[in-house]
Amino acid sequence: MSVSKKPKNVLVFAAALLFASGGVRLGTGMGPAIAFAEEQMETTESHQPDSIPEAPEVEPLLAALQARESRVSEREVALEDRLYALSAAEEEVTKRLAELEAAEQSLIAALTLSETANDSDITRLTAVYENMKPADAASLFQEMDPDFASGFLVRMRPEAAAAILAGLEPQTAYSISVIIAGRNANAPTD
Repeated sequence: MSVSKKPKNVLVFAAALLFASGGVRLGTGMGPAIAFAEEQMETTESHQPDSIPEAPEVEPLLAALQARESRVSEREVALEDRLYALSAAEEEVTKRLAELEAAEQSLIAALTLSETANDSDITRLTAVYENMKPADAASLFQEMDPDFASGFLVRMRPEAAAAILAGLEPQTAYSISVIIAGRNANAPTD
C-alpha cells in the first residue's frame, strides 16, 4: 500500500511547486506593475486642469458661426416667402387660364352659332332667289356687286342660275361668270 501512496504524494508535491512558482512570479512582477500604474495616475492627475481656459480663437469662430446661422435663417424665411408668393401666383395663373379656356369655348360656340345662322340665312335667301321669276331675280342681280351675286349663283340649281344669268346684261353676266370660273383657280391642286 505504500507504493500506491508514493505516486499520489509526488503529484501533490509537483502541484505545490507549480503554485509556489506562480506565486513568486506574480509577487515579484506585481510590484513594478503597481508602481507603474500609480505613477501613471499621478501624472494624469497633475496634467488635468481644474477648469478649461477660454481660448481666444474660439470666440471669433463662435461669433462667425452665429452670424452665419442668422443669415441662413433669414434666407430660409425669404425663400419661404418667395415660395408662398410663387404658389399664390401659380394659383392665380391657373385660375386665369381656366377662365380664358372657358371664354375661348364660349367664343367658339358663339362663332359656330353665328356661322350656322349665317349659312342658314344665305341658304334661305338663295332659295328665295331661285323661286323668283328669272326676270325679277335678274333685275336684282344686275344691281348687286358681281362678287356678291356670284356667291348666290354658285349655290343655286344650275337651271335657276342659268335663267337668271340669261336675264342679266351681257357685261354683268360676263363679270359674274369670270368670278365663278376663277373662284378656285388659286386653290392648291395637291
